[in-house]
Amino acid sequence: MKPTKPPATVEAVLRACHILRAFQQEGEQLRLRDVVARTSLSKTTVFRLLNSLEQGGLVRRAGAEFYVSRVRQVSNSRPRVGFAAQTIDSTFSQSVSEGIHRAALENGIDLITVNNRYSRKTAIRNAELLIRQRIDVVLEFQTYESIAPLIASRFHEAAIPVIAIEIPHPGAVFFGIDNFRAGQLGGRALGQWSKQHWENGPEELMLIEEGIAGPLPRSRVTGMLLGLKEVLPDPENIPVTVYDRGGTFSRSLDLVRAHLRKSPPRRTLVAATDDPTALGALRAFEECGRAQLCAIMGQNGIPEAREELRRPGTRLVGTVAYFPERYGDKLMSVVRSILDGRPVAPACYIRHELLTPANVNRIYPLDPDARLVPVAPRRRSVLRNTHPSATQQKHH
Repeated sequence: MKPTKPPATVEAVLRACHILRAFQQEGEQLRLRDVVARTSLSKTTVFRLLNSLEQGGLVRRAGAEFYVSRVRQVSNSRPRVGFAAQTIDSTFSQSVSEGIHRAALENGIDLITVNNRYSRKTAIRNAELLIRQRIDVVLEFQTYESIAPLIASRFHEAAIPVIAIEIPHPGAVFFGIDNFRAGQLGGRALGQWSKQHWENGPEELMLIEEGIAGPLPRSRVTGMLLGLKEVLPDPENIPVTVYDRGGTFSRSLDLVRAHLRKSPPRRTLVAATDDPTALGALRAFEECGRAQLCAIMGQNGIPEAREELRRPGTRLVGTVAYFPERYGDKLMSVVRSILDGRPVAPACYIRHELLTPANVNRIYPLDPDARLVPVAPRRRSVLRNTHPSATQQKHH
């Protein structure tokens, strides 16, 4: 059954409201890229909505590059929540941002958005900007563990409660995945795939972390290693290679390329900190003609990984989905509890689930490319029959 939207909700109207709320002061002039940064919507979406609002008389041009809102901001007692978005350059972050904007509008919350641009300096400047905006609560989504204490202390000094998304900040409510358990789930599945498809087992384990994010996100990979060891028959005799420069497709592609240039061909299980890292590793193995010697597990369940899972014969054997599109509603529930003075748990974990080629269409049936592939039937084991037979794919 198709999921239904809340009554009387029109997505295009909600996004137009995001655009108008980006103009935070009367007469403020914003460029296209400024509106993109404040809304976390795509550049194409913002451009089209600004043109539509201009034609409708709610926005006017100010010179060649600038826009000005014609809508007067009405003062009210609505809660003001700051949202420091991680970036607008990843699909995971975009899904989180869009869900938060939609949920804020539906809950009658004024959202003040800034873009951390995956930058330490920008994240610190944005924290100071949000403090000056006199917000009631802040949603902080930034990657660098090294600046988390500084950002948290500045909000604490301003008496602004912090909800930290994905990366812990001292004294903040943590909102995100149970990284270790999500990793353990992926590791077990990767080990089970190896037992089913490689008669002589793996010859190498490759772990790719993202060091800048700190120990909690790194525990995904720690959990995957433990999950693998629970399943593999003789894990202590398998050499382990660890890299801590993952986190993006390009970094992962480069480091795995370099690894393969100096390493002999061998059956390799790859546990990646996230899906861009997993996909970068996969492309490196494919480039050097060793795709059939790898099996890779990702984390996040982003659209690009789901598309890869649908590709026949893929060596991305799974990813653990976090469902970022659902973050917004759950975050607004936590925000409301804080604003109402109700107790909030120090950590609010969200649901995660293993995606494989066998179940991706059932869990994400509305993906554009899901229509091209029959939905796999529910099976007792989600890893069975996801590839050609073990006899066809064994490498000794």
